[in-house]
Amino acid sequence: MSAFSDVELLQDFLTEAGDLLEDVDAKLVELEQSPEDSDLLATVFRGFHTIKGGAGFLEAAHLVELCHKTENLFDKLRSRSLTLTAEMMDSILAATGEVHRMFGEMRNGHQPSGAPEELLAALDAAIEGRSVVPAEAVVTVTSASSPVEPVVSTAVVRSTNTDDELDWAGMYEAVVGVPPKELAQAALSTEMVTEALSKQSAAAVRPKPAAKPKPASSPAAAATKENTIRVDTQRFDQILNLSGEIGLTKNRLNCLFDAITRGDRGEDVIKALDTVVGQLDMLVSDLQSAVMKARMQPVGRVFQKYSRLARDVARQLGKDVELVIEGAETEVDKSILEELNDPLVHLVRNAVDHGIETIADRTAVGKNAKGIVNLSARQTGDHIVIEIQDDGRGMRPEIIREKAVEKGLISHEEAGQLNTQDSLQLIFLPGFSTKDQISDISGRGVGMDVVKTNIQRLNGRIEIQSEPGQGSRITILLPLTLAILPVLMLKLEEQIYSLPLSCVREIIPIEQDKVQRVNGKPTMVIRGEVVPLLDLAHLIGRPTSDRPKVGVMAVSGNRSCILAVDTLVGQDEVMIKPLDGVKPKGVAGATLSGEGLLVLVLELRELLEGQL
Repeated sequence: MSAFSDVELLQDFLTEAGDLLEDVDAKLVELEQSPEDSDLLATVFRGFHTIKGGAGFLEAAHLVELCHKTENLFDKLRSRSLTLTAEMMDSILAATGEVHRMFGEMRNGHQPSGAPEELLAALDAAIEGRSVVPAEAVVTVTSASSPVEPVVSTAVVRSTNTDDELDWAGMYEAVVGVPPKELAQAALSTEMVTEALSKQSAAAVRPKPAAKPKPASSPAAAATKENTIRVDTQRFDQILNLSGEIGLTKNRLNCLFDAITRGDRGEDVIKALDTVVGQLDMLVSDLQSAVMKARMQPVGRVFQKYSRLARDVARQLGKDVELVIEGAETEVDKSILEELNDPLVHLVRNAVDHGIETIADRTAVGKNAKGIVNLSARQTGDHIVIEIQDDGRGMRPEIIREKAVEKGLISHEEAGQLNTQDSLQLIFLPGFSTKDQISDISGRGVGMDVVKTNIQRLNGRIEIQSEPGQGSRITILLPLTLAILPVLMLKLEEQIYSLPLSCVREIIPIEQDKVQRVNGKPTMVIRGEVVPLLDLAHLIGRPTSDRPKVGVMAVSGNRSCILAVDTLVGQDEVMIKPLDGVKPKGVAGATLSGEGLLVLVLELRELLEGQL
């Protein structure tokens, strides 16, 4: 039996090799800034060598071939036989993109197909010391949950004639894939080759139709999504110790229960029972905390991918950009970390594309030619704060308003009533873009809309600060975990509901003489602000109460409202369970109260759709 058919072995290889390749990608971006760094050269060499060894055991011949050629190139680089050039780096990064693609095919249970011949030829040329002219790279970024597509960079080998003229026929054949028919060498020119390059680039950028899902052809096809997590053994030891102590406490409870059932209800037994229950409560809380810590992962595992992304986008746009990462050791729950990938991809790409100016524009205003994008993370209380800051051109509110009106997203009257902060929030509207032309990087008006939607789904919020000519800062605030959710319990008649505490601002008594009607709708004035008053019972389709007594001022995104309810129960921390097979609008899931009653956890964003 082939080693490739061993699901567990394949999964172990993909997990370890995937982490290794992500580290190689990050080191390559550093290496481009310090091409003479011996430690970086050795680290990348060992990375490709290790991946090649595992691929050989799994009989992935094409992966072995590609890693072997790249390894040979780095062997010459670290021995100083060759000097790293920008063109050589393009071919190396294209090779890592192909390795990512091959990993994706292996996750689907298939042996990887071979790398493009142009790429292999470019690596051979680099190893032999011949110069390489790479074609423009196509930057492709996908979400973490989808098979990884490579950043493709084709390359052609330059051959020089005795009179130092380019071999146009050879270049044409390398680009188009076939030799020029019935054309003399003299008839070929830069225009022909440029046209061929344009057609090839257009074909690469054109979106491919989604492939139909294929049935698993082998047991290895089960390894389609990463479901492993790396945990410090000390955290597991803590969980084991707490489990043992809970077991001992359970035995003590059983003894006390037997004593009570026999009729022994003396003061000593009741006191001992109270002590044991207190100990059990403390141990369960400690165990819960230990398990949550075991799920925490450093954000650096996601952040390190974006150095390569920023580098590729900047190179494609002809900009000089450096991504600076801070707080990579900050930890967050694994489920949140996985959902952060798509929003951060859009934000980093937008910072490079929209935020950072061209080299000529930066030098013209006295800025450093190299733009800086800072990606940082820190923990503040029970939240994680992620910031993406650039030193680029910043955002001009008046231009944002003009674009929104031009695209029909808001009216002239609405635009005239917006302040600076509200104007900046317009970039999150579906369909908004400041680009007049659509490219493979931007212009479709879906990026920032996706960012806000995903952040709100994680019970987070996003804020913008910008200074024209100085740059922009986008701040994301997220809970550390989604497994345990602080909620506010409230009642409608006898049914208990709960709202995430993150969207609750304050509790307000509803006094009928303070309720005013604006355009026929009830409102209340809170510190000079007119806030809509909504009946929660009406929003969820229950019979409305005649006179609700309590108002919960809640915020979803940039919208505020007061939810009218009958009474409040209190604050609690719950674990949300999804409702299998049914998803009522405005309901995120369900949990149990301390009395064992079913409690629905409400999704405020869905409840308020079409209400404000």
